[in-house]
Amino acid sequence: MAVPYLGNSKNTIEVLQKYDFVFQKKFGQNFLIDSHVLDKIVSAAGITKDDFVLEIGPGIGTMTQYLAASARKVFAVEIDKALIPILEDTLKEFDNVQVINQDILKVDIKKLAEEHNDGKPIKVVANLPYYITTPIIMGLFESQVPIDSITVMVQKEVADRMKVGPGTKDYGALSLAVQYYAEPYIVANVPPNCFMPRPKVGSAVIRLTRHEKPPVEVADEKLMFRLIRASFNQRRKTLANGLNNSPELSYSKEEIQQTIEKCGFKAGIRGEALTLEDFAKLANAFSEK
Repeated sequence: MAVPYLGNSKNTIEVLQKYDFVFQKKFGQNFLIDSHVLDKIVSAAGITKDDFVLEIGPGIGTMTQYLAASARKVFAVEIDKALIPILEDTLKEFDNVQVINQDILKVDIKKLAEEHNDGKPIKVVANLPYYITTPIIMGLFESQVPIDSITVMVQKEVADRMKVGPGTKDYGALSLAVQYYAEPYIVANVPPNCFMPRPKVGSAVIRLTRHEKPPVEVADEKLMFRLIRASFNQRRKTLANGLNNSPELSYSKEEIQQTIEKCGFKAGIRGEALTLEDFAKLANAFSEK
């Protein structure tokens, strides 16, 4: 079995120089150069020889090597065409890896799981560029793809946002969406010196373990998320004003007021004080209309 050799700065620099690779700012490229962190990610994701792993943004194949050494099959999706020849080289010893040059937001992951994993839940692992973290994670959850867990390296503050509860400044639509679909657990904080080039901010590895079924019962999931977005679009406004000003909702001021009262919430309450259960209750009350 091939052994991972990337994951330190010396070997990473050698590969980059061999191919005259130029970092692309638009793809938010920061490559991991710390084998301890790589081991932590693979172990947190609980990768075994039974697993089909989808890796998003393999870069030069650093984490891909570690995943391939532990998994049955790794399917890696890389958007940067310039990295494809590098990946062919760094992964040539690993016969259980397939790389495609595509934008993950355009990949049919459901079909992928059916073809490669008999439709059973897959594990997703990624070192995500910060600008696209939320659309990717939400896309994975909302597409009803069979997913066991998502273990990702993200900006530290984004990881905190996924984990927090009501009443904190980081609490928002992302916290609620993630917690509706999964159980978030911060595995490790990762300082900038573990990457090349060094990002300006700290990162964290977070594991999102998918709930068997959501923790709240809601008649209309999409409506609940519209209410959540409306409540946080203007944080300083009351819940009633937030819902009233939302282009996504078409309720009258009176209907909104009545529904908030019906749920037993205080008159001037703000969206940031509501729990996931509260938003489900609110969505169900609106659904009854």
